[in-house]
Amino acid sequence: ELLLDDIVLTHSLFLPTERFLQQLHQQYPWGAASPPAHWEGGSGLRRKQAVLAVLLHFLETYKGLLQEEESAGKVIKELYLLIMKDTSLYNELEDEILKLHQLVETVELKVADETPPPNKQVKPLFRHFRRIDSCLQTRVAFRGSDEIFCRVYMPDHSYVTIRSRLSASVQDILASVTEKLQYSEEQGAREDALILVTMASSGEKAVLQPSEECVFTTLGINSHLFACTRDTFDSLVPLPEEIQVVPGDTEIHRAEPEDIANHVTAFHWELFRCIHELEFVDYVFHGERGRRETANLELLLQRCSEVQHWVGTELLLCESLGKRAHLLKKLIKIAAICKQNQDMLSFYAIVIGLNNAAISRLRLTWEKLPGKFKNLFRKFENLTDPCRNHKTYREVLAKMKPPLIPFLPLILKDLTFLHEGSKTLLDGLVNVEKLHCIAEKVRTIRKYRSRPLCLELEASPSQLQTKAYVRQLRVIDNQNLLFELSYKLEPGSQ
Repeated sequence: ELLLDDIVLTHSLFLPTERFLQQLHQQYPWGAASPPAHWEGGSGLRRKQAVLAVLLHFLETYKGLLQEEESAGKVIKELYLLIMKDTSLYNELEDEILKLHQLVETVELKVADETPPPNKQVKPLFRHFRRIDSCLQTRVAFRGSDEIFCRVYMPDHSYVTIRSRLSASVQDILASVTEKLQYSEEQGAREDALILVTMASSGEKAVLQPSEECVFTTLGINSHLFACTRDTFDSLVPLPEEIQVVPGDTEIHRAEPEDIANHVTAFHWELFRCIHELEFVDYVFHGERGRRETANLELLLQRCSEVQHWVGTELLLCESLGKRAHLLKKLIKIAAICKQNQDMLSFYAIVIGLNNAAISRLRLTWEKLPGKFKNLFRKFENLTDPCRNHKTYREVLAKMKPPLIPFLPLILKDLTFLHEGSKTLLDGLVNVEKLHCIAEKVRTIRKYRSRPLCLELEASPSQLQTKAYVRQLRVIDNQNLLFELSYKLEPGSQ
């Protein structure tokens, strides 16, 4: 059972899904025909049972991901029909075939010649549309075929809103923009054809290649897509900061640290549950399914970065020294409650955010922090210390029982080390030991989510306001601007 799970979780490293299923199809002997004479006893039945066991485990593991793979769906349906013919011949297969029938119905496999399903509800990508009604909805997993709304900006900072598949290529996005702008075909064929550019708040920009896919989930926190001609590329400037760089109390000053921490954990648990465990394999090993199946993982990684910058943004927009010290104390409290909630992702992000150079240099602010909280933060720094391969953190994590949210970047680092540290194939044979180590790491994700998160959150107006604030963080991710704000607050601090 363990070896089967290892193979199903990691087969994309050495065998693409379609070929893997074709091999399975070929191994299912003779359909309903009589077995060859050289089969002794029940060897044919045993082979059929073995193929069924692999197929069932494959379907249980992949589930919704298969809805994105047309070719895989076709092979599975062919194999399914072949197996169904054996129902009346082999009573021993009855239970497995019933389970297979239920799984195939649940997965809703996609096949090219079938009638396309009705249009799904269009999803706004959570970082780009700040609407209260959409942000308060429970998060569900993104799939490549999902349609989303996205804004594409022009050099003058006007924009068009397009409706696009999450997995759309740059070429597809530009076609939608061109249609919205009513660009003529003649213009599109000349040198002034549109190109798609990512622009960060710092001014850093890059041209995307026409064949690139799933660019929406790879954008930075305050990055945007721009459509322009090549001769206007150099003149592109980032949008004005999306957050008002002026003093003023936000929700964090009014809400209790317990409420903020609990809503942060609840939101991150929603996002964490949306990630399919195979996204970790695809993210590190670039499986044949491509980027579209790592969208949920990438969104939570970006959220981790967003929380880091949120910590600095809130502190540096607080002009009063007394208020700023109180806010620093509150953020350390929030980190402590996140740790108590076993939300190590948020805990790590807050501690890293407080260690940002623009924050750590605020000597006057840190001096006003009570000694109890200074000591508490030192303990947090020790816990997040990367020395000896994050030994302290790993020891603490090992003592925790599910549900918990781990620090995902460390899991990706471990997987990368496993991948680069040994070969997938040795003398033409699959390195089973490597696959087992990778699968063991992925199985930890399954263990962390094996029990539901139970946090009691009220539905009062004040709680909904805190919930909306937590899910729509407005942050400054431009490090130069953070330093400017820091030096304005405390010019002489070192």
